[in-house]
Amino acid sequence: MKRRTFLQALNLGIASATLYHGVGNAMSLTAILGGSLPDRELSYHRIQEIKYSTVQMKYPRLVGKNARLNLHGYGPNVEICAIKTDKGAMGWASLRGSRKDAEQIEVELIGKKVSELFASNFGTLNDRYIAFDIALHDLAGVILQKPVYELLGRKKPYTTDYYSGMIYFDDLEPSEKPSGIARILEECRYDYEVGYRQFKLKIGRGHKWMPFKEGLQRDIDVTNAVANAFPDCGILVDGNNGFTADQFIQYLKGIPSVNLFWIEEPFHETVSDYEKLRNYIKTAGIGTLLADGEADPDPVLLKELFEKKLLDVHLTDIEGLGFTNWRRLMPELKKLGVQASPHAWGSLLKSYYTAHLAGGLGNTVTIEGVTSTSEEVDLSGYKIQDGKLIPSPAAGFGMPLLKKI
Repeated sequence: MKRRTFLQALNLGIASATLYHGVGNAMSLTAILGGSLPDRELSYHRIQEIKYSTVQMKYPRLVGKNARLNLHGYGPNVEICAIKTDKGAMGWASLRGSRKDAEQIEVELIGKKVSELFASNFGTLNDRYIAFDIALHDLAGVILQKPVYELLGRKKPYTTDYYSGMIYFDDLEPSEKPSGIARILEECRYDYEVGYRQFKLKIGRGHKWMPFKEGLQRDIDVTNAVANAFPDCGILVDGNNGFTADQFIQYLKGIPSVNLFWIEEPFHETVSDYEKLRNYIKTAGIGTLLADGEADPDPVLLKELFEKKLLDVHLTDIEGLGFTNWRRLMPELKKLGVQASPHAWGSLLKSYYTAHLAGGLGNTVTIEGVTSTSEEVDLSGYKIQDGKLIPSPAAGFGMPLLKKI
């Protein structure tokens, strides 16, 4: 998400979601927040050094196409930053935005007290430093010897469902000899053994990769096949804006026995299209959640859709909006009766950040899983239990780096 889009995303009509600007305002805010004991502990540490690197995350298989994009590959090389203090504490996390942008402002952080940049019951105090937002959460947790979810107010974290977000159009691969639906079922079996009890199926093959009628039927067949093979699992579907409203209703008519957990981005959001879909699922007696807000979110339109009860779940990316801004947004979603599930596709690190957000604040209906391994990060602190993601109880986000940077 670009910086402009990030700032627009704060304008859901929710004043409390806006970060304070400028060092002076950040200092004032620290005073307003009361100089709590944890923040006094943070004041003993000054930022000494910021370093940059990458960590390689590896998927267990090639992840294929969705309705709009070609092959997604074998896993990302994630840009990270590590923030060290003069007392020897170190926190690290994914960068928000590019390393180039971060390097342009890092000098402003050097020498500052951590408490000038971060308050444990608020987050990052100045939106200018949002590139370092997640790393500052990790650093504060390390200094205070608390997991991030505890910084957010919970000694025992809320836990919630955890879905595999890795079921793409792999039935179409390899292109010279497509493997068919059997490949999708094989992937679901693998993910079931990992511990998932929800699968999100990418649909919309007829948007770009197959003739519409043939692609629609494949979407229907895949959905029915997975639902029949895994009756104890929830089924989510994601159209990546690859349908019209009428086309998506055709899809729903083809899966009458499937009890969908949610429908995600079936088409680019408009009030009229979501009114049509909402009316159809109500008339058809379909009990499902409608989730949107990931791709190029229009905050004014999203607010209208939520207020009109045309959407149920807010999906803006955990890094795109920023961890601090999700902290500000979550109470307002609760007031609207809206649940959250921050978009986390691409990096398992984002899934684990979301586990702490959900663990501390609740109101998260499920978490997107991106099964990965890494030789450069210790991911062992996180567990899947009864289909739910259990965040690490270690300090910060509880993911020690295994590489020196």
